[in-house]
Amino acid sequence: MGDPREPPEGAPDGGSGNEDEYRSVVFDESFVRAARIQELSARERLSGSFARATRPKVRLGPLGSVPRQALALLLVILLAFGAAVYFGVTSPTRPTARPQGSQLTVSLVALSPASAVRPVADPANPFVSLPPGYSDGAVGLGTPAGAASGHFSRVEVTKALDTVQRYLVASSLSPAVLVQGATAEVRAFVTPGEQAQFDASVLQPTDDRHHALTGWLVRFDPAQVALAADTVKVAGAMRIDEADSGTLRITTDHTFVYALKAAGAPAGAPVTLETVRRQLTFEFDRIDLAAAQLRLVDSVLQAGPAPCDGSLAGVVQPVLAGTDPAAPPSGPSAVDPGNHARPAWQVCGVLAGS
Repeated sequence: MGDPREPPEGAPDGGSGNEDEYRSVVFDESFVRAARIQELSARERLSGSFARATRPKVRLGPLGSVPRQALALLLVILLAFGAAVYFGVTSPTRPTARPQGSQLTVSLVALSPASAVRPVADPANPFVSLPPGYSDGAVGLGTPAGAASGHFSRVEVTKALDTVQRYLVASSLSPAVLVQGATAEVRAFVTPGEQAQFDASVLQPTDDRHHALTGWLVRFDPAQVALAADTVKVAGAMRIDEADSGTLRITTDHTFVYALKAAGAPAGAPVTLETVRRQLTFEFDRIDLAAAQLRLVDSVLQAGPAPCDGSLAGVVQPVLAGTDPAAPPSGPSAVDPGNHARPAWQVCGVLAGS
């Protein structure tokens, strides 16, 4: 009898009937995904919207398997980055260039004695006649506690105040600067944009409102005078405000009193008190703060007793005790350099109490 598993007509030609001709073809998932065409669904065939029974299968490429949430997050990141670049380039508050050139404006005021200058009564204690309110050295600078301003933090304001205090110590209290001709210590505080102006003031001081060395620091001619005491008496204060949202401004107004004697004079020689008032305006941006440097933009110096016919641009020229002063100016009234209620800027005046 025939094999009951075989059809009545027998096995087809070319095969045994026990093996499927297409059994070797495996339609696994990868094969289906790799297909370049896809048969339409029954719904699509009944709708008649397709002229063909198949449609090409869209290949999404490597991003086809990325979740929609990841794509949305990537899009948000790209938009945020683009916005940051745009606003960083077009922001109107972004500084376009650092200030350069002759930024400092200087006013020098000599205060002439009305009569012969008298020496102090006790050369060993030269400051005993000063009124209350003066302190020794940096203590008298009256540096306030740092507090946040409108656009600058407390830390930034404190750093600016510290830089100003150290500048005032270097430029007004250091013996090396006062009578030894040193300038490097002061120059280190000046921003690169003002260093050329500072250097020109050192090399060729001129009373042209921009290149007076005494606008930057206090200096005496060591060939003429010497310090009779290492102590300098100081009184004054500092004020904090802002020039704009990106510029912190500190204004200082201090009176310094120096005990001087003639160069080469022995101990016990007559001592003269020289009074110098400095009214300074400093500005800082955040680059200056990071570098612990400052921009000195305005400087007014009153000094007396000093001759009105002399120049204060290079050095402060005191009239020492026993020296006959030139005729005092007739116009202005007596000026007290210790009176901070009056503006420092004015023409040559008469030193009050001389």
